[in-house]
Amino acid sequence: MEDKVIDSRLSKDGRSIRRRRECVACGTRFTTYEEIERADLRVIKRDGRSEPFDRHKLLNGMLKACEKRPVTRESLENACTDILQAFEQDFSREIPSHLLGGKVMDALHQLDEVAYVRYASVYRSFQDIGEFIEEIQSLGKRHKRSASQPELFK
Repeated sequence: MEDKVIDSRLSKDGRSIRRRRECVACGTRFTTYEEIERADLRVIKRDGRSEPFDRHKLLNGMLKACEKRPVTRESLENACTDILQAFEQDFSREIPSHLLGGKVMDALHQLDEVAYVRYASVYRSFQDIGEFIEEIQSLGKRHKRSASQPELFK
């Protein structure tokens, strides 16, 4: 219960404070991260219902789409953080689900096209193979944005 701070610095992503601590009683060292407490965001579903934004639900959906694909968990966590920050800046407290799904598909398109098609098939409720084929053909027409190139039009 008693500890002292040995070192404090910004985390690698600059979004939290990393603190190295040491237990006063036993001398064990450990790391804690402090983040800014964010306002409660809510997601407005297609049917009009509202539910609290759940970062874990977002990440789990992206992880499922990337199952057995060469996409790291870290890159998905970074994408989730970027999506969350974009919505915190653009919307007051309510996020329409169709915009959230669109942002997820954009992020997955940048990371892995197979994961993108998997997510899109569930998100858009594909009913037959023709819809898969159309989506895959449209991938050839879309260009991936370079990480160094900022998005000009949102």
